[in-house]
Amino acid sequence: MPQPIESFLSSQTYAVAGASTRRHKYGNKVFRALLDSGRQAYPLNPISEEIEGHKAYPRIADLPVVPEALSIITPPEVTRQVVADAVAAGVKHLWMQPGAEDAQASQAARDAGINVIDDGSCVLVLLARE
Repeated sequence: MPQPIESFLSSQTYAVAGASTRRHKYGNKVFRALLDSGRQAYPLNPISEEIEGHKAYPRIADLPVVPEALSIITPPEVTRQVVADAVAAGVKHLWMQPGAEDAQASQAARDAGINVIDDGSCVLVLLARE
């Protein structure tokens, strides 16, 4: 397993930007997969109050803790703001899921010293292998 992915998966706390209340949506599946693997995860969604029985938060700054790792499942134009918030909060690891990638956001995160995974690999595939 590549080192950036190992580092992401060994984090203690996670947030999922783009977590969804709809179970067929990718943002919901990633959030559930993190929970099912025994990880502490927080859903980020500006319009939902609760996702899978967990309080949802509008932005990273609203979370009770700074997550070590952030999985991003948002459109690229939203990804930029999510990454800016992550940099400001001190997140250590970012994983842009397929379709969420934004070159500008990736560069900003790397410039801030964040471990970035944006190569099209999918967190669900790797969680399923654990």
